[in-house]
Amino acid sequence: MNKNSAPDKDFSEVCNLSNSINKIVVSRGNPLAKLMIIGEAPGAKEEELGEPFVGRSGKLLDKLLQNVGIDINQDVYFCNVVKCRPPQNRRPTKAEIQENLPWLYQQIKLVNPRVIVLVGATALEAILKIKSRISILRGKWIDWEDRLVMPVFHPSYLLRNPSKEEGKPMSLTKSDFLKIKEKIDFL
Repeated sequence: MNKNSAPDKDFSEVCNLSNSINKIVVSRGNPLAKLMIIGEAPGAKEEELGEPFVGRSGKLLDKLLQNVGIDINQDVYFCNVVKCRPPQNRRPTKAEIQENLPWLYQQIKLVNPRVIVLVGATALEAILKIKSRISILRGKWIDWEDRLVMPVFHPSYLLRNPSKEEGKPMSLTKSDFLKIKEKIDFL
């Protein structure tokens, strides 16, 4: 991570996806928050509104956070690895992720969160450089760059697997967010 230098190019020169989009989606939330949530890339709704996590998945994520007492306007800074929506909402390519990482590292440096939540496998791989199933690492604290990081299931996965039974993804994610709330309250 080259966290000490700002990106040296204009964003539109770096992100090849920016040629086909209406809006670059940077962030929403409190830039002074102790908690940063990093997702994969904007979807159609995020592109339309210019903010991350505002579609169906984002509404579920907001609800999960609010249910454990996290104020989504004050306690959290939301962003994505990739700032432009990939065509047909496909997963970003490795090249697109690499193009966007300097911008993400700059966001992390400026916000300076104590806790980072990596939402889904793309964010996990981009930040921690670990290619692993999210189900193996979700809910575990990992030290990274003097910060605590926890991978969690992506809310779009939870929407496809909505069972609330004990041990199912929704139940596991609720317990992950309880751990996150406890940690940010402790810090």
